[in-house]
Amino acid sequence: MVRFRKRKVVPFRSAGELEAMAAAGAVVGRALVACREAADVGVTTLDLDEIAETVIREAGAVPSFKGYHGFPGSICSSVNDVVVHGIPNGTTVLAQGDLVSIDCGAILDGWHGDSAWSFGVGELSRDDEELSEATRISLEAGIAAMLDGNTVNDVSRAIEAGTRAAEKKFNRRFGIVDGYGGHGIGREMHMDPFLANADNPGRGKELLVVGSTLAIEPMLTLGTPDTTVLDDDWTVVTDDGTRAAHWEHTVAVTADGPRILTPRP
Repeated sequence: MVRFRKRKVVPFRSAGELEAMAAAGAVVGRALVACREAADVGVTTLDLDEIAETVIREAGAVPSFKGYHGFPGSICSSVNDVVVHGIPNGTTVLAQGDLVSIDCGAILDGWHGDSAWSFGVGELSRDDEELSEATRISLEAGIAAMLDGNTVNDVSRAIEAGTRAAEKKFNRRFGIVDGYGGHGIGREMHMDPFLANADNPGRGKELLVVGSTLAIEPMLTLGTPDTTVLDDDWTVVTDDGTRAAHWEHTVAVTADGPRILTPRP
């Protein structure tokens, strides 16, 4: 007698639950836009944090980052060589040409939205512009793979393929940060499965079905993919001091294809 194992499925949501997640995601999108509009020379990352928290709370939502395992901010504000998890503070003052990555989450009616993007303060250098665009391309490739019947690793493979396509477009290499990546999301901010940002053979076998939700978040660098966590136990920086970019959307599988649940107005 042959026994067949039931495939593990990425948790899925009803149509109504997806609408609730989209409502939370819309709050995140508005907070990110407010941060970008306010990001200017002389503004601190703490200023941006306060702006994001105001947008979130005025929408009747709660910042999901604040207090998460002791994290003090409503956003992660990662500037230049900071890859992710930068702590907002009053001493990091934005300057012309800075590459800023803002990661933001909100809880509305018990559902989570999580999204991030990178942008410049004023005009970015060509290197930084290409880095941010490559990360966006990688994200878009991952989103396109959020299809019924695909596996989690199909999404990881697509993200890496997006990075390789960007490398050809810009005729340069980018570092794919290891050890950090996307995740399941719903009633909790971080849920299984982990979503790697590169092909991960033998892992990521979970099946995507209609209603499955993942936060997809590629992180690329201009140099080494190797990183170090600073003494604050949060801030992740590139080992060689090169700049990093981070783009993220919460995405659902639907019968009509991928749906971004964290749109930015």
